[in-house]
Formats: sequence, structure tokens, C-alpha cells
Amino acid sequence: MAMPVQAADSKKDEQMYKERMELFKKMEAATSIPWYYFAGMDQYERNLRFVRKDLPEPDTVSIYVPETKWAGPLNPDQEDENPSTIAAFQGIGADGNGDGKADRLNGEDVLAAVGNYLLTYGTEHDNIKIALWRYYGRDKAVSIVIGNARMYKAFGKLNLQHKVFPLPRNFNYSFKNTWGAARGWGGRRIHEGTDIFAGHGVPVRSTSYGIVEMKGWNRFGGWRIGIRDINNTYHYYAHLNGFAKDLTLGQVVKPGTVIGGVGSTGYGPPGTSGKFPPHLHFGMYKDNGRTEWSFDPYPHLRQWERNE
Repeated sequence: MAMPVQAADSKKDEQMYKERMELFKKMEAATSIPWYYFAGMDQYERNLRFVRKDLPEPDTVSIYVPETKWAGPLNPDQEDENPSTIAAFQGIGADGNGDGKADRLNGEDVLAAVGNYLLTYGTEHDNIKIALWRYYGRDKAVSIVIGNARMYKAFGKLNLQHKVFPLPRNFNYSFKNTWGAARGWGGRRIHEGTDIFAGHGVPVRSTSYGIVEMKGWNRFGGWRIGIRDINNTYHYYAHLNGFAKDLTLGQVVKPGTVIGGVGSTGYGPPGTSGKFPPHLHFGMYKDNGRTEWSFDPYPHLRQWERNE
């Protein structure tokens, strides 16, 4: 019974990706703004809708424009769909599908509104970054949107959901669910991840498509790397013995890209090693547009392990 359902879900997802890409490409043709910026904004807000109860469920186009921004803050009719009066009250609402209405719940109209807004700043990358900051008012949001856009540009597709286990399956390793366990080093705190024990130097791979958002030393985690995926999930790899050659901050990676090796670094100043058996600490964190929190990676690791 599961196989036909999975096949149907996959077909439905592919249709959704196709419809979204068609809309983004249409806006690129209309505005000269590359499609991946629209896709980056849409995916950022799509992720927010999955984790926030104050936002509606995701749709084909998931960019959410508040009524006051759409109709204009001083517009007495906050449900206004008339493009002329919306413009008079300095709202961003627009008619994207040619039906004479600026419908805040219509995907084409939303993309047209966003496209027109971005155009007021220009079509160059730096101009778009400024426009995004003015729109969201949050550096983290701009960083994530631009990261999404860079991934879409690099791979030329919207379906970037594939995941792999962080260690190659042909090496010996072991792990169990340790998320939430007590930790004594550095004060009372919980263990925000899963420890995967393996031999020193076993390759550590990116589990997802993503952007290398952090790379360096942490007195608890040792040599560590943080990669943010297209779902706005932050994948954290700690206690590494070092980094893969030429791996850089801001680099776009894909599932299976080697990023370092299993080690025993941490719990001291830079270079401290050997205070515990070699293992990979793997954590996952989620951002909802306001704050970021950790969640249990163990079920995901088991699923990725089974999939391979």
C-alpha cells in the first residue's frame, strides 16, 4: 500500500515544482530579475509557514504579504484589490495575471508585487540584497534568501530535498539517540545532537544540498562546520579532525560532498584533541524567522541510513 502512495506523492511534488518554476520564469521574463531570487524568497517563506502557526499553510506560491503592506498602511480598505487605489496609498499589491485585480492570495499577483518592489531598487545582486533587507528588516532573513537563491542558481532546479547519511556506509560506525542527555562540560546543558562513533579520519559528508554558513573552532565542538539547507534547517558537524581541502565559507555543497573527517577535537583552546573517543557530533536546528532552536536529529539519521 505504501509504494503507490509514495509514487503519487512524488508525482504531486514534481508537478508542484514544475508549476512554481513556470511562475518564477514568467516573472524573470517580465522583470529581468533572475528566477532564483523569486524562488529563494518563496522557499524562505514556505519554510516559515511550516513552523509558524500565525501564518497560513504553504501554497504554490508561499510568499506572504500582510494586508497593510499589500493595500497600503493608510488605505481604509485593507482588502482592496484595485491596483489604482492600492498604488495611491503606496501599497505594493499588483495585478500579475491580467484580470484587473490585485489579489493578495493569487500567486501570480504576489510575484508581480514582489517583482515590482525589487525593481524599484534595481536588478543587480547588491541592489536586490538592499531591497530584501528593506522588505524583511532582518539580516538573517536576507542571508537565508540569498543562500537559497545561490543554491537554485548552482543546481538549476527546485527539488533540492535529497539527503544522505553523514558517514559513508562502507565504514564501521555506531550511534544511538543521545539528544537531550545531560552534559557537564561548560555548565549544565543538554546534548543538542547525536554522537556517531567511528574511526579517526573517517570522511564526514554533507547530508544535504546547502550553504557552508560556519567553519572554524568552538571550545566545545572543536573544529566544526555548519551548513544550512534549502528547508532552512541548519546541519551542525562537530569534533572534526580538520576540514576538506578548499572547503570555504559560503560554498555551495550537495549531498555526499566531503567536508572533513571524524576527530576528537574540542573541550579546550584551538587544537585541543583527544579528550574523548573520536566521533561526529551531528545536530540540527530550525529557524522560524524570529529565533532558532535545536531538534532531535536521530530519526532523520536513521531514515537517511535506511534510504542508502
